[in-house]
Amino acid sequence: MVQEYQSPVRVYKHPFELIMAAYVRRFPKSHLIPVFVDSEIISENQSKDGATLVTERRCVIDIEAPRLLKRIAGVDFLYFLQKNTLNRRDRTLQIEVHNETFSNRVVVSECCNYTVHPENEDWTCFEQTASLDIKSFFGFESTAEKIAMKQYASSIKKGKEMIEYYLRELEKEGVTYVPRWTPPVVCGAARLRLLPRSTARAIPVSGVKAGLDSKDPSCPLAEPTEPIYYKLDADYIRRYLGDLTPLQESCLIRLRQWLQETHKGKIPKDQHVLRFLRARDFNLDKAREFLCQSLTWRKQHQVDFLLDTWERPQLLQDYYAGGWHHHDRDGRPLYILRLGQMDTKGLVRASGEEGLLRQVLSINEEGLRRCEENTRVFGRPISCWTCLVDLEGLNMRHLWRPGVKALLRIIEVVEANYPETLGRLLILRAPRVFPVLWTLVSPLIDENTRKKFLVYAGNDYQGPGGLVDYIDKEILPDFLGGDCMCDIPEGGLVPKSLYRTAEELESEENRLLTDSIYKSASVFKGAPYEMLIEINEASSVITWDFDVSKGDVIFNIYHSKRAPQPPKKDTLGAHGITSPGAVNAQTIDRNWVLGQDYSMVEKALTCREGESVQGSHVTRWPGFYILQWRFHSSPACSASSLPRVDDVLASLQVSSHKCKIMFYTEVLASHDFRGSMTSLESSHSGFSQLSAATTSSSQSQASSTVSR
Repeated sequence: MVQEYQSPVRVYKHPFELIMAAYVRRFPKSHLIPVFVDSEIISENQSKDGATLVTERRCVIDIEAPRLLKRIAGVDFLYFLQKNTLNRRDRTLQIEVHNETFSNRVVVSECCNYTVHPENEDWTCFEQTASLDIKSFFGFESTAEKIAMKQYASSIKKGKEMIEYYLRELEKEGVTYVPRWTPPVVCGAARLRLLPRSTARAIPVSGVKAGLDSKDPSCPLAEPTEPIYYKLDADYIRRYLGDLTPLQESCLIRLRQWLQETHKGKIPKDQHVLRFLRARDFNLDKAREFLCQSLTWRKQHQVDFLLDTWERPQLLQDYYAGGWHHHDRDGRPLYILRLGQMDTKGLVRASGEEGLLRQVLSINEEGLRRCEENTRVFGRPISCWTCLVDLEGLNMRHLWRPGVKALLRIIEVVEANYPETLGRLLILRAPRVFPVLWTLVSPLIDENTRKKFLVYAGNDYQGPGGLVDYIDKEILPDFLGGDCMCDIPEGGLVPKSLYRTAEELESEENRLLTDSIYKSASVFKGAPYEMLIEINEASSVITWDFDVSKGDVIFNIYHSKRAPQPPKKDTLGAHGITSPGAVNAQTIDRNWVLGQDYSMVEKALTCREGESVQGSHVTRWPGFYILQWRFHSSPACSASSLPRVDDVLASLQVSSHKCKIMFYTEVLASHDFRGSMTSLESSHSGFSQLSAATTSSSQSQASSTVSR
């Protein structure tokens, strides 16, 4: 398996020329990188005007590996070839490295670039990519791969320290700037070199001090404005995401790049992407699949707009004993839930599972917002919250079977869509019945999440190692012996007069899974899915928004002046035999002839798995319009280091002859349409409010936008 690495953008707050002066001091060897034993120049070529310098070196590396492995391989050192291309005119340095030793067994490739910061010419950017492909290595392929990755991660950290070290050395020698290269000027027979202008200035090694509240987009510590396509600043990662290992940074950047390529304009925030990577131990493939499923769920159920559109019922305001309360010692938002004081049976009977689920989802959405706010307030990354659960009053009534069922369902939804959001769970005053409840719910909780649980029985939370270790004494709630008033409902029994009938609860059960403006449909090979829309007046606008969640489809729009006949009953189906054609009712009669009975009004559009398509069609004639999604057999795709969505979800596919779509359509009457994009954008889908950007589309007689 090929291992790949992509670094974030490392920003040096020094001019390019000064960075180059520090860089060349690492050769032929440096005591800061002991594994870099030596290097020698093989060739060196400079252009006539001196603008370009190409240097090739042979480098000797001493890999820290078991002596036995070195003896089996028959080598003590590894040799690499390095090619440096310095362009003084463009102020760039490109470094290309590949291995000479074991080149027939192992392929190591690295590319590094030093460039001028796109928004500040006195700063320098550094990027690094690498790949490792061990084809065979004496039966120790896995061991060699682990050693190589560990060694490489260590050398990445050393590289930055080395540049900073030699910058300090230059400063001690009085070198704080290096003039920029200028082209030579021919004057008669004499060659004179232009002197640099006085714009060059000394840059202190400490760099430019950037405050956390800075709004300057050129500042790497400012709120991320992402001036570079899919690239992340190393300082931004440290400030807003935390300390990540080089390989973890690489996973984040590659997943973010993949999302940007396949879901253009709909990229979740980096904090959210990072949560899914952590939940899958930075396994890129597993995290990619996990995140895709969650983003689809968010869009289908309009979760992004929950806080703005869902109003918490008075019942939950009065009897749901939970709420946000300041923050813990680490700056995490603190949520307090007095579960023992809640009438779980009454809440389920009065509000239903759906009401409780929406309540919990709104809590999680609010938690995401509070994490972002606390990150800005405390000046350090905060990506999760602390939950304090008070179990005083918990008894057997809380183990009412429908209530436990609702709890299990809520846990399942939260685990699938809000990973790594719980930083710590403090369970207080756990009674004897608690182990029974824990036995029921613990199997559904992720192992990493269970490790964050701290359980206190009785009054143990008041002693050493108790609450004061995690929450400041000044904000301890009054009901736990503190002095801080806690504005949280006390719960209590829900009046039976508020209970709803079994029929009412049953009618709303699973509503969150079905109550959506989007509809789902399956497209089978030989049985397209068709939707009939009747238009009474010309110049009406048909708009559509659909996602292809499985397989590839071909999207067509047809027009017919006469109404299609209802499909005849399938004779095979009447005898209990299912035929492929009976899966989807066919609107277009099989006896119809294209061009005579009906016509195509839009060019066929091939839509790949994972794509989100939005578009519109201004009708020319009244009559019947048919939107058709037809199965499309895709040719085998070429191998790629970053697979498309269809590769990611391939494991979920049950049949190669079935596609799935999720769609929404709307018809705008001609008198409501004035040709402005405002009236059309209302039907555009937002894949996630977690997006940093939105998809834009253009409108004409017929328009369609595909987001990949």
